[in-house]
Amino acid sequence: MQDLAAVAARPDLSLAETLTEAHRSPLDAAIGRATGNLLRRQQADGHWVFELEADATIPAEYVMLRRFFGRQDPAREARIGRYLRRVQAQEAARCGGGWPLFHRGPLDVSCSVKAYFALRLIGDAEDAPHMLRARAAILAAGGAERCNVFTRATLALFGQVPWHAVPVMPPELTLLPRWFPFHLSKVSYWARTVLVPLTVVMARRPPPVAPIRVSLRGLFRTPPEQVKRWPGGAHAAQPWKGIFARLDRELQRTQHLFPASIRSRAEAKAEAFVTERLNGEDGLGAIYPAMANAIWMYHCLGVAEDDPRLVTAWAAVEKLVMDRPDLDETYVQPCLSPIWDTALVSHALLETGEPAAEAAVTRGLSWLLERQITDVAGDWAEARPGVAPGGWAFQYANPHYPDVDDTAVVVLALDRAEKQLGGSGSAVARSISLATDWVLGMQSKGGGWGAFDADNTHHHLNSIPFADHGALLDPPTSDVSGRCLAMLAQLGHGADNPAVRQAIDYMLAEQEPDGSWYGRWGVNYVYGTWSAVTALNAAGLPPEHPAMRKAVTWLKRCQNPDGGWGEDGFTYPRRGGTRADADMAMGPSTASQTAWALLALMAAGAVEDPAVGRGAAWLLARQAGDGSWPEEDYTGTGFPRVFYLRYHGYAQLFPLWALARLRRLRLGNSRHVPHGL
Repeated sequence: MQDLAAVAARPDLSLAETLTEAHRSPLDAAIGRATGNLLRRQQADGHWVFELEADATIPAEYVMLRRFFGRQDPAREARIGRYLRRVQAQEAARCGGGWPLFHRGPLDVSCSVKAYFALRLIGDAEDAPHMLRARAAILAAGGAERCNVFTRATLALFGQVPWHAVPVMPPELTLLPRWFPFHLSKVSYWARTVLVPLTVVMARRPPPVAPIRVSLRGLFRTPPEQVKRWPGGAHAAQPWKGIFARLDRELQRTQHLFPASIRSRAEAKAEAFVTERLNGEDGLGAIYPAMANAIWMYHCLGVAEDDPRLVTAWAAVEKLVMDRPDLDETYVQPCLSPIWDTALVSHALLETGEPAAEAAVTRGLSWLLERQITDVAGDWAEARPGVAPGGWAFQYANPHYPDVDDTAVVVLALDRAEKQLGGSGSAVARSISLATDWVLGMQSKGGGWGAFDADNTHHHLNSIPFADHGALLDPPTSDVSGRCLAMLAQLGHGADNPAVRQAIDYMLAEQEPDGSWYGRWGVNYVYGTWSAVTALNAAGLPPEHPAMRKAVTWLKRCQNPDGGWGEDGFTYPRRGGTRADADMAMGPSTASQTAWALLALMAAGAVEDPAVGRGAAWLLARQAGDGSWPEEDYTGTGFPRVFYLRYHGYAQLFPLWALARLRRLRLGNSRHVPHGL
C-alpha cells in the first residue's frame, strides 16, 4: 500500500496519473472488500446497526445511577473501569490525567469529574497513580466547581455539592401557558424529555438509596459550600442573561413557598408526560439522559420497583450497554442509531451496483418501511397541528420524535432503489408520499429545516442558567436542510416549487464567506459542505455556479498533505466567533471526512480534479484487510462544543460510497452525480 500512500501525497499528478490502470484493480478490490464487510454486518431481519459511542460521561453516569439505587454489579463495573482507564491513558498527551469530549481533544472538567467519580465508586483508590493524575488535571483546569449545570445537578443528588449550586427548574414549568417566555414546546425534544422528569427530581431532592461512601471534596479548589458564584450561561446573551439570572435568584429564595396543590398538579403532569412517551424498552426520548431521569422521577414519586413503568425504564437503560469481549470492556451508548445506519448503508451499497449488495438493500429497505411513523402526532404537531405524520425516527422506536434528517435519507434511498432496482408496488409510493408531505409540513420560516421541530428558534431560551450548554433549541441547519432539499429535488420537485426555491435560497445564504457550510450534526465544515453541495447539485445548480466553485476551492485548500481530509471539534466557533480561517490545520485525515470531501467534490463536478484522485488513493492505502477502515475520531456531533459522537459505521460505509461513486462516474465517463446524496 505504500505506493498508494505516495500517490495520495502528490498534488502535482493528474487524475489520470493518480488512478492509472495499475490502480483500477485495487479500486475494484477495495470496493469488493468494503461491500463484503457491510454485508457481513447486516442483521438477520435486514437492518444495520453500528456502535454509537460518546465520551466517558455516559458510562460514568450509568455507574452512578446504579450505585444510587444500590444496584451493584462488580463484574460489569470492572469492565467499565477498564474502559475509563484506557480512554484516560489514550488521551493523556492532551488531557494529562483527565478525559476529553472527543479523541485528541482537550480535558473537559465535567466529563473528567464524572469519570473520576465513577472510578471511585467502582473502587479505585484515591492514591492510585492514575487517580492522582486525574485529580491534578481537574484541579489544574479550575477544579470541580467549574462543572456544567447538568453535572452539578447529578453531584447534588449524591450530596457532593449543595443544591443552590444548581439553577432552579421547578415542576411548575409544565403548567406554564404557551404565551409565556418559557414553554416546553419552545425548546428542543431532547431538552423536553430530559428536563420534565428532572424538574421533579430537583424539587424532591432524593438521597441515595444505598450509602455511597465516596467524597469528591479533593477535586474542588474551593470547598463546594463556600463557592459564591457557580459558572453558567457561557452561551447566554444580554439582556436575557441578566433577566434569567435575577429570576433564578428569586426562585432559589422562594421555591419552598410554592403551594402544595400546584406542586402536586405539576408533578402529576410531569409524570403523565413521561409515561405517555416512555416508549417501551427504547426509552423516554430514546436517549440515555432522559431515560435515567425517568427512573429518578418514578423513584421520587414512590413508584414501586416492580411497577411496569419502572421496570420498562430500567430495561431501556440496560439496552444501551455495549460489551466489548475482545477488549474485556463495557461502555454505555447515548442512544442507538439503526434507522440512520440502515438508510446510509443502503445508499452506499446501491452505489456499488453489485447484485448481492442490491439484494441486501432490498431487505434493509423492507425493514425500514415497517418502521415509518404514521399513527402518532408527536410533539412536533404543537407547531404544525395540521400536518399528518409520516416520518422515521433515528432509533428503533421513538414515535413522538421522528427525525426530519432520517426521514429525508430514508426517502432518498427508497426512491433510488425504486429507480435502480425496479418498482416494488404501491406501498413504497404511499410511504414516500406520506413522508414527503410531512417533510414539507416541517419546513421552517426562511426555507430551512430543523431536526425534530419546526421554527424552534426561541433563542432567548439559550440564556437561561440551566442552558449553559447552549443547545436548548433545534433551529434549522444547513445539513438537515440540505438533505430535505436533496430529497425534494430527487423526487422531481423543481425550483418552481416554492418550498424548493426557499430551500435553495436558504442554503445559498448559509454558505460561509470561504465557501464552506457549517455542520451541525457532523464534524463540521466538511460534513456541512458535503450536505450542502450534494443538495444544490440535485437541485440543478451547475458546477460553474459561484457557490459550487467556492466550495470546491475551499475543499481543495483544506486537503491535508497526505491526500485526505480531517477535522476535529476545535473547528466549532465559540459564541460570537467566526469561521476559523480555512488555511488552518483542521485535523488529521479520517476515513469518513475524506469520503465526505470526495462525495462533495464529485457532486460539484470536480470528478476529474487531481484532489479526488489523491483522496481516493488515501482511502485505498488505509483500508484494512477485512474491508473496514480504522477510525477512532469523533466525526459526529451531538451538541457543538459540548457533546460529540463516534459513529462506528461512518468509517465503514462512507468510504465505500465515495469509492463506488468514483468508479461509477469513471465507467460512465460522466462528471454529473444524478442522485440527491
